[in-house]
Amino acid sequence: MSRSGDVRSYVFAPPPQAAVPVAGGEGLFPVRRIYCVGRNFADHAIEMGHDPAREPPFFFQKNADCLVVSGGDFRYPSASEDVHHEVELVVALKSGGTDISADDALAHVYGYGVGLDMTRRDLQGEAKKAGRPWEIGKAFDGSAPCSAIVPAENAGDLSKGRIRLTVNGETRQDGDLSQMTWKVPEIIAVLSGLFELKAGDLIFTGTPAGVGAVQRGDVLVGSIEGLGEVTTRVV
Repeated sequence: MSRSGDVRSYVFAPPPQAAVPVAGGEGLFPVRRIYCVGRNFADHAIEMGHDPAREPPFFFQKNADCLVVSGGDFRYPSASEDVHHEVELVVALKSGGTDISADDALAHVYGYGVGLDMTRRDLQGEAKKAGRPWEIGKAFDGSAPCSAIVPAENAGDLSKGRIRLTVNGETRQDGDLSQMTWKVPEIIAVLSGLFELKAGDLIFTGTPAGVGAVQRGDVLVGSIEGLGEVTTRVV
């Protein structure tokens, strides 16, 4: 990377900046990092075979170039025969820092969206059994479809609200944001104690029960009350 004041050019053209649209045609939200919260709905923890008790939140990451803008195709990934959908509330940060208090956390939020944490479940399961990282199951190309970002002032109260996913018009996931084990301010506070958060970070906040496999040709629509939809077709 070229340092400040370094006039040398890159040896090849850097990749384009990953970004998602802002609702209302107000430009693009440039994405720096994608953080994801694991098992943040008790019913999902149960369906995955875990204790639903309130445990400290844990996190994994996807790469910014894993994003697929809503309406784009989700390409079924290689090396897997069991790819699952997980619909989630996405938090987009306009600023950050370290050791942010929960009371101050929402002041750092630019807006919210609807995301899909697509997962190679078979590869994730193998990694878990071996005590290995989850990247091959979670951070593959195209694994983060995301809607346009709705500015916080237009999003309303997101402490509650229906979160739903349909596949080919059939409801697969149907929950409420009030069921989140760790709420958005708490997530930001804990995460900022582990990483320095910055403008451009996205946080996928966990999924309700009902995750399941997708097949080529499926049309996925994830929605959150007041935030619109993320739509993708599996190809």
